[in-house]
Amino acid sequence: MSVAYELLWRLLHVLFSVQRALVAWSRGWFGGQGSWLSRWRQRAATAAAAASRAFLAPAAAANPFAFHKPAAVGRKVVGAGGRWRRDAKSLQKLPGHVGLVVTEEEQSYADVASLVVWCMAVGISYVSVYDHEGIFKRNNSRLMDEILKQQQELLNLDCSKYTVKFANQEKTDQVLNCQSVLNVLSSEDGKTDIVKAAQKFCNLVAQKQKKCTDLDMNILENLLSSTNGFPDPDLILKFGPVDSILGFLPWQVRLTEIVSLPSHVNVSYDEFFSALCYYASCDQRVGK
Repeated sequence: MSVAYELLWRLLHVLFSVQRALVAWSRGWFGGQGSWLSRWRQRAATAAAAASRAFLAPAAAANPFAFHKPAAVGRKVVGAGGRWRRDAKSLQKLPGHVGLVVTEEEQSYADVASLVVWCMAVGISYVSVYDHEGIFKRNNSRLMDEILKQQQELLNLDCSKYTVKFANQEKTDQVLNCQSVLNVLSSEDGKTDIVKAAQKFCNLVAQKQKKCTDLDMNILENLLSSTNGFPDPDLILKFGPVDSILGFLPWQVRLTEIVSLPSHVNVSYDEFFSALCYYASCDQRVGK
């Protein structure tokens, strides 16, 4: 009997040792900071975070001021003569009126001029340049000189085909046979222009030339002097970190697509054209 008890005791001891070894192994494999389970949990958390970012990306893109910045390649465009035409034809739709809204404290006339010339080259008929302080508007002759310079630099021998004039400007002897019209605006052309239009209509009513019931959208738009003869902007390119267009044509932009770019300084043609591609591919429901 004693031999049987001894064998049974040794068997129980072996089983107990095996159990302890299994417990220690399982703790090392499934528990602890560097265990397999811990590493699996970390990888699963990383994958879940990546999936959530991918899922939320379309929602972020829905922000009217959100835009992915492509790689900048510089202001000049290699082989521009043929590229303008190819790029314009590759777009499903082209904005007729583009607003360039600069919200930065630093203003670069050369870069704004490049943007205007690019708009002209791809066939955009109307361009508005806006900064809240009216710096470009006060120095529109300097901007025009820079545009003419950029025409020669960027378009080379084709510059005679791409001409531009300033809207509401008496002196237009710098250019002939214009194909694109440039409007340089400031904050006074926004809310202040709406107030002036309302005052004009009130004067017409006082003079019995109009009735109060005659006021509609068409009459008000005709009374707005800042964009007289201009269609509403189809696309706004906003430059700078401020998520606001700072009062740019508040009456006319109710259906306008807005694309935000980090800065107008050293802006590249690829950034500009990527914004046009975004506009061409967006689904405009016109408020429906």
